[in-house]
Amino acid sequence: MSEQLKHWLKSSDSPFAKSLFQFAKAIRNPQIWVIPGVHSLLFKLHLLISTTVSEMARIFYYTPLFKSQIKGTKANLYLYSGMPQILGKLEISCKDNTRISGITTFCGRSQGEYTPKLIIGSNVDIGWQNAFSVGRNIILEDDVRLAGRVFLAGFPGHPLNSQRRAKGEPDDECQVGDIIIKQGAWIGTGATVLAGVTIGEGAIVAASAVVTKDVPANTIVAGNPAKVVKQLKDSL
Repeated sequence: MSEQLKHWLKSSDSPFAKSLFQFAKAIRNPQIWVIPGVHSLLFKLHLLISTTVSEMARIFYYTPLFKSQIKGTKANLYLYSGMPQILGKLEISCKDNTRISGITTFCGRSQGEYTPKLIIGSNVDIGWQNAFSVGRNIILEDDVRLAGRVFLAGFPGHPLNSQRRAKGEPDDECQVGDIIIKQGAWIGTGATVLAGVTIGEGAIVAASAVVTKDVPANTIVAGNPAKVVKQLKDSL
C-alpha cells in the first residue's frame, strides 16, 4: 500500500498529489535557519574538539600500537587518519621521518616458507588508501612519494587457471615478485605497479598508470601499460 501511494505521489499529474509530494519531501528533510555567528562559532568549536581528539588518538594510541608491530628506527613516524591495516604474514621495517595514511592496507603473502618483507626508507610519504600486496619484498627507498590509491601488487592471490581459482587454490611462485621503488621516485594517484618491477631513481609514474616493466631513472611514464613519455634532467 505504501509503495503504491509513493508511486502515485511521484507520477500523478494531480495538483493535490504534487503538493502532497512536496510536503512529504519537506517534512522528511527538515531545515532550520543558520544563525549568523552562532553556527560559525559552533563549527570552529567542532573542529577544535575533533582535531584535539584525533591528535590525542594519534599520539597516545594509533602510533605506539603501529610501532609495536614494525621494526627499524621509525623515529618521528607520523600516522594520520587512524592506523594502517596489516594482513597476513608480513615483516615491516621503517626508517625515520615517514608519513603514512591510516587508510592503508599492508598485506603479506601467506604461502611459502619465507616471510614477506616491506622495507620503508626515510622521508617517505604513503598516501591515502594505498594497498600493498607484498609477495617477497617491497622496498621503498628514501624520499619516495606515493599519492592516493596506489596499488603495489607483489602477488595476485589467485592462479591463472580458472578451474584452480574456482577451487580457491593460491597463486604460483612464478606469479610473485619484488617491487623496488628507488630513491626520490613519485607514484601518482591510482597507479598500479606489478610484481617484478623496479621504479628508477627520481622517476615519476603518472596517475592511473599500470606499470608492468622496469622504469628508467629520471623519466616520466604514463598509460596502460606504462611507457616513457618524457626524460627528466638529472638535476631536477
